Amino acid sequence: MSDKVLCVVGTRPEAIKMSPVIRALRQADGLGCRVLVTGQHREMLDQTLGILGIEPDIDLALMQRGQSLASLTARLLEALDQMLRAERPRVVLAQGDTTTVMCAALACFYLHIPFGHIEAGLRTFDTANPFPEEANRVIATRLATWHFAPTQAAVNNLLREGVPASAITLTGNTGIDAVLETPAIELPDALSDARGKRIILVTLHRRENLGDVLYQICQALICLAERNPGIQIIFPVHPNPGVRDLVYPLLGRLANVSLCDPLDYRLFVAVMRRAYLVISDSGGIQEEAPACGVPVLVLREKTERPEAIELGVARLTGTAPASIIADTQRLLDDPALHAAMAHAVLPYGDGRSAGRIVDVLARYFETRQRTGEPG
Repeated sequence: MSDKVLCVVGTRPEAIKMSPVIRALRQADGLGCRVLVTGQHREMLDQTLGILGIEPDIDLALMQRGQSLASLTARLLEALDQMLRAERPRVVLAQGDTTTVMCAALACFYLHIPFGHIEAGLRTFDTANPFPEEANRVIATRLATWHFAPTQAAVNNLLREGVPASAITLTGNTGIDAVLETPAIELPDALSDARGKRIILVTLHRRENLGDVLYQICQALICLAERNPGIQIIFPVHPNPGVRDLVYPLLGRLANVSLCDPLDYRLFVAVMRRAYLVISDSGGIQEEAPACGVPVLVLREKTERPEAIELGVARLTGTAPASIIADTQRLLDDPALHAAMAHAVLPYGDGRSAGRIVDVLARYFETRQRTGEPG
C-alpha cells in the first residue's frame, strides 16, 4: 500500500527541511506520501515548494493578514482535525517548532494517529526565547510517537524529559540534507554590486526582535555599512510589515546595502556560500552556514543550537548594537579570527537524515504487517 504517510508543512523552513524526507518517502518501496500544506506563511511557502518541485496534495490555505497566534491555532486545529478524519493517514510527520507542528501533533493525539516529530529535542529552556517556538516543540514532544533528533544534545534533552530511548532516533538534521543537495549557481546581475566586495548576508524575522530591537539592529548595520565601504550587506527582507516598514526607510539609502525580497532557496544558498559572514536570528541558518564554511553571528540571547557555537564557527552576539558592531568588525579586521570560524563543519548532520527517518517508518510498517496489527 502506498501513501501511508502524510507530511504536514506550514512555512518556508519546514518546506526546505521536509523536502528530502518527502523525496525519500516517494522513492521508498511500499511507502509514499501525501503532502498537506497549511499555508501558515503563504508567499514564501509557495515560492519554496515550486523551487523544490513539490506540489501539495492538500492545501488548507489558512493564512490571514494580521492573524494572531490564538486565531491561527484555532483555525489550524479545526482544519487539521477535519482533514485527518477524511484522509485517515497511517502516520503523520511534521518538522520543527511552528504553530503548524504543534497543532498537527495535537490533532493526531486526539485521533490516535502516530505522529513523528522531525528535529525533536531542541531546547533553550526558556519559553520566551524563541517565542512561541520553544513551547510549541515542548508540546510536540509530549504527544509524539517518534522523536527524530538532529544531534546528541537533542537526544539528551529528550531523555532528561522522560522520553523512552526506544522512541528516539538520532538522525541528523534534514536541513543539512537540503543544503548539501543544493547545486552551485552563479549570483545574478542584480547582485553584481557585491562582486569584489566582502558580502555580509543578513536575515531577521524573529517575533522577539521586532519593534525597537529591530530598529537598534538596523542602527548597527548602518554604522557597519558607513564604516566599511568595502562590504556589501545583502538583506533579503521578510514580508512581515513589521520588518519591511522599518528596514526599508532606514537602510534603503545606503549604497552598500542591497535590500531585496526573500530569495528563492537555491539563490539564497548561493549567496550564503559566497558570503564573508552571516548575521541572522534564524534557527536554520545556524545549521546551514557552518555547513557552508561561513561564520555566523546569531542575533539572539539564547539558542537551541549550541553545537556550532561550541565548535567556534558561530557566535551568540545578541541584539545590542555595540555587540553586533564589535563582533562584526573583529571578523572584518582580523583575518586569523575569520579563518578560525570559516571552516566547514557538520555538527547538525551528514546529509543522510531523511533516509534514517524513512528506515524507521519502513520497519514500523513491516512489523505491523508481520504481526497483523493495524498500522
